[in-house]
This record gives sequence, C-alpha cells and structure tokens, in this order.
Amino acid sequence: MRIRTLLVPLMAFVLAAASGCSVMKNNESKKTEPLRAGILLSNVGLGDESFSDAGIKGLIRAREELGIRFDYREPGNDKASQEQALEELAAQGSELIIGLGFSAKEDLEKAAKKHPELPYLLVDEVSDLPNVSSITFKEDEGSFLVGVIAGMKSKTGVVGFIGGVDVPIIHKFQRGFEYGVRSVAPHAKVLSAYAGTFGDDKKGAELADGMFKAQADVVFPAAGFTGVGALKAAEQAGRYGIGVDTDQFFVAEKAVLTSMLKNVDVAVYQAVKEFSVNRAFAAKQVQLGLKEQGVDHAPVRLLGLSEEEAARLEALKKQLKEGSITIPQ
Repeated sequence: MRIRTLLVPLMAFVLAAASGCSVMKNNESKKTEPLRAGILLSNVGLGDESFSDAGIKGLIRAREELGIRFDYREPGNDKASQEQALEELAAQGSELIIGLGFSAKEDLEKAAKKHPELPYLLVDEVSDLPNVSSITFKEDEGSFLVGVIAGMKSKTGVVGFIGGVDVPIIHKFQRGFEYGVRSVAPHAKVLSAYAGTFGDDKKGAELADGMFKAQADVVFPAAGFTGVGALKAAEQAGRYGIGVDTDQFFVAEKAVLTSMLKNVDVAVYQAVKEFSVNRAFAAKQVQLGLKEQGVDHAPVRLLGLSEEEAARLEALKKQLKEGSITIPQ
C-alpha cells in the first residue's frame, strides 16, 4: 500500500499523559536508544489485506525512518493466546505495547493493570486506564463518502453492505454507508448482512453472491478478510465492490471501484514517532475523522465520476468537514 502523508492534525496525537510520571523518570536515558515496540495484531493476523497489514505497515515505516525495533504477535481467536502474547511482549522489554482492534481491549486492560509502569496504546477502542492511550476513527465519515460513490454509480438502485462481526464499530460503517447512498439516491435499496467473522473469505463471497442475485450491483464489505472474498465474488460476477481500511484495488482490479480508507498505518506510525521522542503521550484519547485526514476514500476507478458527480462528492465532503452534515447515530 502506498504511504500516505497526514498533516498536522493527525500528529496532534502527541503522546503523553497516559504513561504517567513514573515512565518519564526513566526516559531521559532511553531517548537516545531505539524504541522497542510490540504489537498485538487483530484476530485474523497478517495477510488480512486490511487492518492488521496496515498496522504492521506503520511499524515497518517507523523502523525504516526512525530506526525503532518492534515485534508482533498474531493471537488468532484464542483468548488465552492473546493474553500470553501480551505477556510475552512485556517480558521481552517492549517500551510501548500496541493492541490492534476492539477485540484486544479486554486482554490489553488486564495486561495494563498487571504492568502499570508500561504504556499501552489501544487502536479502535477507548480505555479509561491511566496507562492506556487510545486512537479511534470516524468510520462513519469515510463510509459516508463511499456510500455517495455507490449511490451515484449503481445502475440497479440496489447496493449491499456486508459486516464482519455484528458489533457497534461495524455499525458505524453501515450507518455512514447507508446515509451516503441515500444522500444522492434517496430511493436506493441498501441490503445488509453480517458474516459473524472477519476471517472467512468464502462466507464473504457467499453473502455477496446472495446480494447480486437480489439485484445489487455494488457491495461494500467492512469485514476484514471476509470482505476480500466479497470483492473477489464481485469480480467473478461482473459487479462492483468497495474496499475497506486500505486501498484494496489490488484485490480485484476489475471490480473495486474505490475503497474506504482508514489510515491505521499512518496513525500507528505517527503515534510511534511521537512516542519515540517523548517516551510519553500528550493526549490520552484521539479520534481521527475526515477533517484530521484519518479517514477518506481511495481514487475512484473503473467507472470514474462525471464532472458533475465529482463536484457533488467534493461539495458533500466539504460539508462533512465543516460539520454541516451530521451522520445519524
């Protein structure tokens, strides 16, 4: 995935308070040494062509540009394995431990209570613990934009949304997408289904095929590796799909119209960059939306946008940034 550059607002995620003063006492001597970071990936792990891969990409960039060192763990769906992975990262001397995904929250908080001297960073969820900082995203804003594109390009007036697991964070994707579609195509029909997993590409393909049979011509899966199956099914069926988290055009180059971008890689990179300097967090919680360049959409390919459609998309994007459009919660 190409490396995108975020502007200062994203950087405002400067890192401080969470780790507390005790960390600062030992920081002066560490600032000149390469930061050692550890990351617990999401359940699907590496190769999801989405969330986990983006997190690792951010750390690889930090290693290449900042000289940090990092290690990672892929927990799978085993809770015991997740707890053990966090313990291993702490035991090997990680100075910052990152938990990727909402499902990491429970075990990361257990680890943070056990090691109050260690700073933790939770991506996609919020924690009240003093040594846990958080990055979350306004997924509904990015999903609104790709919903607008789907509404504009659908010929049948039927589009589909496929969620991974039926949880609040995925509902944000769905709400934003549906609101975006109906903002330009008020009479469009939006089908929806949940796979119950982020790691089953066959299930994603099955759900997408069902929507195509119901006349959907564009599907938006927010479902990790399950969504990869939906995008490939779109290609096989001669329909269109919308990627998520990263620019997933490479997954199905004859089908992916655009992707909802959630800049996990850049957010992780910037957080680690700040931490490598300060060994502390300036803000305990940061939420990144369109205005902060935390979410957006990838280039529109294959069908393209007419001049009028492009102008309308930009106008809606401007209104969203300015706050004159509010996505229903």
